[in-house]
Amino acid sequence: MSLYVVIGYGPAGAATARLLAGQGHTVRVVTRSGRSPEPGIEHLALDAADSGRLTEAARGADALFSCGAPPYPRWAAEWPALSASACAAAEATGAVLVMLGNLYGYGPVDGPLTEDLPLAATGPKGRVRAAAWEQARALHEQGRIRAVELRASDFFGPGVTGGGHLADRVMPKLLRGKPVSALGDPRAPHSWTYIPDVARALAEVAGEERAWGRAWHAPTAPALSTQEMVDRLAAEAGTGPVQVRPLPPAVLGLAGLVSPLLRELKEVRYQFARPFVVDTGAYEAAFAVRATPVEEQITATVEWWRARTGTAG
Repeated sequence: MSLYVVIGYGPAGAATARLLAGQGHTVRVVTRSGRSPEPGIEHLALDAADSGRLTEAARGADALFSCGAPPYPRWAAEWPALSASACAAAEATGAVLVMLGNLYGYGPVDGPLTEDLPLAATGPKGRVRAAAWEQARALHEQGRIRAVELRASDFFGPGVTGGGHLADRVMPKLLRGKPVSALGDPRAPHSWTYIPDVARALAEVAGEERAWGRAWHAPTAPALSTQEMVDRLAAEAGTGPVQVRPLPPAVLGLAGLVSPLLRELKEVRYQFARPFVVDTGAYEAAFAVRATPVEEQITATVEWWRARTGTAG
């Protein structure tokens, strides 16, 4: 079995670490705060932006999964050091660098998102995510590291909390049959990437040499609008129909005066103002992992949120 190091223990990092441990691998998770050990998972408390300490943690690893992220309002300031440290650790140890990316780097585009689009974001969060991959890709092309990036759309599913658009701001209210708010147009088609599928795809590309050196879009189910997702979630929960109220830009602006997270969402509001659809055909043509059927995603997510909130079925 292999040793894998996972940076970050948010929804994607936790799902990936647990998947790999369940496959019998040794897993080492790096976070600033650390955690108590879990079966098959060692937790280390260190700052992943410290390349020296991260390199020591990654000694002997077959792959280094970069799934961590700074707090949303500090992306522009802290991403460069974090990505540079991951690259340095990969170069020093020979571990394959598996980066979890998102779709911010493309900026607003017309039509489905494909991996061959230019990274033309104009906002600071999009630019910093694009720069992280460009740095790793350049080092890969120079033969100094082996790197691959998996790009996902908005996370959805068990374990997705915090800033997830179908998470804390929606699910507790939905389970009580209360109206929920949404960014942009709640009827615009939108791609949602199921978090267990992210973990399975990250594990797959780590072991596929033909995947390395480029970016791939994670397997993602066909796009559904926020309204359609809420309708399905509410139907599964038995609380529907649930009203979805668009959050007007003026209200978002006022809320941003007191909420740093909402203030930062202004940069990516375009993703919810019109169709935002990711094309995953390239991945599906090359590899085995497929998106979990939406019905299974919905059932698992409602069950997880019921357990988390103590809401009866």
